[in-house]
Amino acid sequence: MPSDVAPLSQRTPQVGVGELLEGLTPSFRFSQVSFDSYIPDPDHPSQAEAVEVLRTFATTVGRRGGGGLLSRLFGRGGSASTTRRSAGVYLDGGFGVGKTHLLASLYHAAEGPKAFGTFVEYTNLVGALSFRRTVDVLSEYALVCIDEFELDDPGDTVLMSRLMRELADAGVKLAATSNTLPGSLGEGRFAAADFQREIQVLADQFATVRVDGEDYRHRGLPQAPDPLPADQVEDFAAREFAGSRIAVDDFAALTEHLTAVHPSRYRQLVADVDVLVLHDVETIESQALALRFVVLADRLYDQDVRIVASGKPFDALFTEEMMAGGYMKKYHRAVSRLTALARAGQMGEQAL
Repeated sequence: MPSDVAPLSQRTPQVGVGELLEGLTPSFRFSQVSFDSYIPDPDHPSQAEAVEVLRTFATTVGRRGGGGLLSRLFGRGGSASTTRRSAGVYLDGGFGVGKTHLLASLYHAAEGPKAFGTFVEYTNLVGALSFRRTVDVLSEYALVCIDEFELDDPGDTVLMSRLMRELADAGVKLAATSNTLPGSLGEGRFAAADFQREIQVLADQFATVRVDGEDYRHRGLPQAPDPLPADQVEDFAAREFAGSRIAVDDFAALTEHLTAVHPSRYRQLVADVDVLVLHDVETIESQALALRFVVLADRLYDQDVRIVASGKPFDALFTEEMMAGGYMKKYHRAVSRLTALARAGQMGEQAL
């Protein structure tokens, strides 16, 4: 069965500066979300509290100063001359608790010019524009939202520390999501202790809001579905998703191709794909490749791309060492999201 659209492994998207800036909006999955559509888990009160904090924070975007609840939440002790109000809010919590939903809801609720992107999209913007030009461009926004905030190397640490400080100094409100507290970013990945000054400067720009809870995609649900036989995946997809845009890839060819495409282009890589058929999924042994596949998983999830696969189940995609190492939170998030997409593709469930 020929695919309706080109395989991902044969795509080489080129992304210009204009497209990077135009792309700084919530993805398809989060294009219509709101605080009202977020359903807090009653067993975890911090979720409802986070909603209220962000509702209030949204009213401050584009304004100077503030008082009342925001003053108590985001102010600091000290005299008026020494108090520096935090420029942003930092949603800290495990994967699957709805942090991206909340961040996108803030984006939609806030007034004025605003930007929404993943951490890697902002670092790539700096590479495309230069640091100074990026500061100038983003300083025109009232709100900058950064999803999946992580520090994987010293260069990112120094870059983002400077960028967040300069945007805060320009009066831009900041909002971020992460699986790691600001002061613990980079731990287990590089010599973070050598960059504590930069990490602390970055952390100082935010007031942390904890979002506790279980992975909502898998509350009481089974693990990854069993893969289909290799000779059935294409026919299954054609039958179940007639009329959809289906891309068919061999897992080995796709992973090899990912090493030649910058992760900032993965959003364009999966454009116009409704269903991804993967032949012969295997456990990824290379950490560098595994981290790239994490980004691909995020973009597939953003675009709600159903997955039909043969080979190994997605809970065996990464090695046991990876799942217990410094990037374990990223890998667990990827497995969670890929499992949801595979259940949607093979079991007809909604990919929450």
